[in-house]
Amino acid sequence: MVDITEFLADFDSEPGYLDYARVGPLSVAAQAEQRVSLELLGRARFGVLDTFRAQDERLRNAVAALTGFDPSHIVSQPNTSMGLMHAMFGMTGAVLVSPADFPSVTFAAVRAAESMHVLTPTWLDTDGGRVTPHSVKAQLTPSITAVAVSLVDSRTGYVADIEGIRQVIGDRLLIVDAIQGFTVVDAPFELADVVVSGGQKWARSGWGTGFMALSDSALEHLVPVMSGYTGTDEDLPWDSVPPPTSGAAAYSITNPDPTAQARFAASLEHVASVGVSAISERVDSRVGEVIELVDEFGVALASSRAENERAGIVVLDPPDGQASLLVAALHNHGVTATARQDRIRLSVHAGTTQDTLGMLRDALVSFQTAVAR
Repeated sequence: MVDITEFLADFDSEPGYLDYARVGPLSVAAQAEQRVSLELLGRARFGVLDTFRAQDERLRNAVAALTGFDPSHIVSQPNTSMGLMHAMFGMTGAVLVSPADFPSVTFAAVRAAESMHVLTPTWLDTDGGRVTPHSVKAQLTPSITAVAVSLVDSRTGYVADIEGIRQVIGDRLLIVDAIQGFTVVDAPFELADVVVSGGQKWARSGWGTGFMALSDSALEHLVPVMSGYTGTDEDLPWDSVPPPTSGAAAYSITNPDPTAQARFAASLEHVASVGVSAISERVDSRVGEVIELVDEFGVALASSRAENERAGIVVLDPPDGQASLLVAALHNHGVTATARQDRIRLSVHAGTTQDTLGMLRDALVSFQTAVAR
């Protein structure tokens, strides 16, 4: 393992950025891979295509190192949503899912139900959108064959108890949308049956990056409904349409973008070199500083204060009529954040600097002044 300072050197964004839960500025490693790929593809020297073909195995190995899944059980995806579609369209029975979950999850469940007529979404009653082992256990029925959950809720920042949920659902399939915590939350991914994530947020790899990891049970019970010519046992099937392969590769539709894979792999390799636990500790420290700062100015929180329930997200809940003042103050001081439904979501990473926190303080001072007028 390398020191956390080497990982921090992989950040290249301007001060004031507190929006990693929406999209993370490209890591230095990802930027370098993009430049290399452009140079190789631009010149197209002899043998360069082999370099691009090698990125698929590289990415699967990088994902395996962080999830505990075997590389052969991992398939590249262009984004989280596509992986969730693969999972939901391939299921039968009922899937327990929160209606308050991110739309990628709920839309995949409903669209699969509407199209395939073999899956039924069962809507989970939650505590403010928080999916807990208790709420899941209370609403399990014999017809439920799978449970889908986001590792981190995008609106509250709540970190789901994956181990607890696994314990209460038994041998039902557990599907985890990991994108809001992947690379910053030290989660037991190996307990899940399907893990999907993109790399454009906390992994800072840009759009077009993602993966789907499947357990033996998932490979046995899911049907690869959307499976292209790259998802068969034949290298290039001409003049016939063979069935999907029996492994994770069946969930491939066409050749992936090797440049996107290279960006994603480079960022994940850097994460693995320092360890997710070290990154998580740094993120939690920064979150603690943000919470202290927000408390100093008397702004209410909608996100959890408990360390085991929070990731890099802090959600501010200003009084009625004051959200616009806070949004304006953040904008005027160059702080990038997300405002939704009269709440403001700040998302910090390990590389969030003191300069950025200083800009946040200045914005809160301006907000407090505006409110007092």
